[in-house]
Amino acid sequence: MEKQETQQKSQERIVRILSKDIEGRMKLYAGLTKIKGVSWTVSNAVCKSLGIDKNKRIGELTDTEIAKITEFLKNPKAPKFIFNRRNDLETGEDKHLIGVDLELKQEFDIKRLKKIKSYRGLRHLLGLPSRGQRTKANFRKNRRKSSGIQKKGPKAEAAAKNANKGKDQVKDKGKKK
Repeated sequence: MEKQETQQKSQERIVRILSKDIEGRMKLYAGLTKIKGVSWTVSNAVCKSLGIDKNKRIGELTDTEIAKITEFLKNPKAPKFIFNRRNDLETGEDKHLIGVDLELKQEFDIKRLKKIKSYRGLRHLLGLPSRGQRTKANFRKNRRKSSGIQKKGPKAEAAAKNANKGKDQVKDKGKKK
């Protein structure tokens, strides 16, 4: 009876890893992906390298395991292809950024692209896609929502009649009576 209560309490608790609250009911493999900058691949690398079962609930983790996970995410010892910032422009190092650091770097990169007026920077400036997608049908934020067939109402019928009268008058002007 006590064992069930302790398991239930551990699953109900919320664990804080790298300033992100994660529910205790989630499995470790999926829960780590809630942190910005941690993909499924990085989450798998954390579980494999630290030897923690990825099906273990986050609420069941001990404080030492949480500390190990935090340390690994700050300084990952994993293959370079897993990192999200390889060959950094300023330092030339391979890094893996997480959380607020990732957001700031991304924002500074976009500002730099805008400043040097590169193609990608201009696309960001205009609010258009920067990776070559077609824009005829999609990315239509600035246009009206509906431009298809509209229902006829009293105003629409009156406007249509006026338009037809104008066309008839133009046709009659060219003919001699």
